[in-house]
Amino acid sequence: MKMHFCIPVSQQRSDALGGRYVLYSVYLDGFLFCRVRYSQLHDWNEQLRRVFGNCLPPFPPKYYLAMTTAMADERRNQLEQYLQNVTMDPNVLRSDVFVEFLKLAQLNTFDITTKKAYLDIFLPNEESIKIEIITSDTAERVLEVASHKIGLCRELLAYFGLFLIEFGKEGKLSVVKKLADFELPYVSLGSSEVENCKVGLRKWYMDPSLDSMLMDCRAALDLLYMQAIQDIEKEWAKPTQAQRQKLAAFQEEDNQTKFLELAREVQHYGYLQLDPCTCDYPEPGSGAVLSVGNNEISCCITLPDSQTQDVIFQMSRVKCWQVTFLGTLLDVDGPQRTLNQKLELRFRYSEDSCWQWFVIYTKQAFLLSSCLKKMISEKMVKLAAKNPEMQIEVPEQSKSKKYHIQRSQQKDYSSFLSRKSKIKIAKDDCVFGNIKEEDL
Repeated sequence: MKMHFCIPVSQQRSDALGGRYVLYSVYLDGFLFCRVRYSQLHDWNEQLRRVFGNCLPPFPPKYYLAMTTAMADERRNQLEQYLQNVTMDPNVLRSDVFVEFLKLAQLNTFDITTKKAYLDIFLPNEESIKIEIITSDTAERVLEVASHKIGLCRELLAYFGLFLIEFGKEGKLSVVKKLADFELPYVSLGSSEVENCKVGLRKWYMDPSLDSMLMDCRAALDLLYMQAIQDIEKEWAKPTQAQRQKLAAFQEEDNQTKFLELAREVQHYGYLQLDPCTCDYPEPGSGAVLSVGNNEISCCITLPDSQTQDVIFQMSRVKCWQVTFLGTLLDVDGPQRTLNQKLELRFRYSEDSCWQWFVIYTKQAFLLSSCLKKMISEKMVKLAAKNPEMQIEVPEQSKSKKYHIQRSQQKDYSSFLSRKSKIKIAKDDCVFGNIKEEDL
């Protein structure tokens, strides 16, 4: 599946010899990831082609004459599509050529030198462990170091992930983003601009039944137990009064297994809850709280008359979705490094044999998209287990396992559709456009 790379802005800069070049601001999941020149991306593409041959997507050609604004905008769009398409191949994603280039680009963009450092990793009980890392360590490497310190079995790493988490007032918790395996947590944390943001360790799967794969590992069981307690305390999971009393009794006995067995029966157990947002259903401007998991999007909608309505969208009826940036970057050189001020995610849904679009306006649109992709990949794994003749590789679930699914048997779940949006131009030498994200 494609990564959420986008290049919403580019700038013309002058070099030491008086020449001019274009600097592209590359965003990942709505946050500034790096700034690179076309020549750097071109050289990177040549390195990748020496390893992977012609299986890579086409790279935008060189221009030998001065570019017009239209040409520059076309190249920016082409580079964005290249970054999205090249990440579809799991072999490319895991290659040293891919990872080392992006590591260096992220370090250079934020002027971070490679050195030893300490990083606090917050567990679901909101306590932290301090680990020694190198500033150029990827999220995959940092997860390995953290898991070793708490005794988490190495073969279970694929079920967990590192996240940027905002710890708000009055105990509120907000998941900002899932860190990509090749991302540098030390750099991403320092450049996020999110107040009171920490790197947190959480389980990373949307199907609660997968808990059964982790129950034999003490450290994994502890993490599941801590996260279940946290989700109930934060009211992400919603037990009945009777369930709450039984859970409290199991917690008093420190009976983690029984606690988790009952917790799996609780409404929204294992779901990820987003911050309050707005949507266009059943009418524009309706407030909503979204919980995502177990192959559904659960919405608690507040109508203008303050009445509430619960609506559930089943993933089996979602055909596709898209993320669009509706805002404006007015200060691309200044502190503003995130696109999440004005984002929307719209998905096409089948209801009563009729396809229609539903729109959600949320700063966590990219996180929501990642959750939808995760649910799709987990469903593909289940299909593969039932039909050994199918072929597909699902890298997110396990890097050591291949699942076989024929393309003809895959549904068109989530091809992002393009949609134009009005983007203001902040400066004459900047080229803006809408974020167009695709999934499969």
